[in-house]
Amino acid sequence: MILLTGFEPFGGETVNPSWEAAQQAAAILADEGEAAVAVRLPCVFGASIDVLTDAVRVHQPRLVLCVGQAGGRSEISLERIAINVDDARIPDNAGNQPVDDAVRAGGPAAYFSTLPLKRSLRSLVEAGLPAAVSQTAGTYVCNHVFYGLMDLLARGDSAPRGGFIHVPFSTEQAQAHGASGMPIAEMGRALVVIARTSADAGADLRIAAGAEH
Repeated sequence: MILLTGFEPFGGETVNPSWEAAQQAAAILADEGEAAVAVRLPCVFGASIDVLTDAVRVHQPRLVLCVGQAGGRSEISLERIAINVDDARIPDNAGNQPVDDAVRAGGPAAYFSTLPLKRSLRSLVEAGLPAAVSQTAGTYVCNHVFYGLMDLLARGDSAPRGGFIHVPFSTEQAQAHGASGMPIAEMGRALVVIARTSADAGADLRIAAGAEH
């Protein structure tokens, strides 16, 4: 089973492309005969991890791809690291606005994704999809969920692969904001590529994909 998650809209938006793309990817994978399910997470600190934890318990996935929106980015972002910090510039959908709080008190400072990021990057580029390895998932609910996922997997009895993917604004959002964007269908296709690549148990590649700062 492959579990994909996306978020409800937040910050005044009426759509969240992460949820739309996750649903499309799950449907494509299911049509190909791969057991897959998409679950929508609330854009709320705490509650988002609770819903994710329940989904992992119910579906017992071998792969988890959590997806969020990073408005302003121009490519699919393969997130490398989740940090144990909640520091919200805007309130979440329940009005919470933690500042310099831990995702889990006493937890490790950070977790690395267990997805084959470099192999996924190569697969995306070969498929003609703009992508990059990202060194930060921020400090809002996306990073909160990313850290919660990796903490959950690290402390569980089984160790499915898991990680976090950021997608840009949808094309319509991008036009409204005067920012970069991507068609949701293209995002869905990218998630399918990442899922197929990550479902293979092979080792990751050692190719340069770091930051210059």
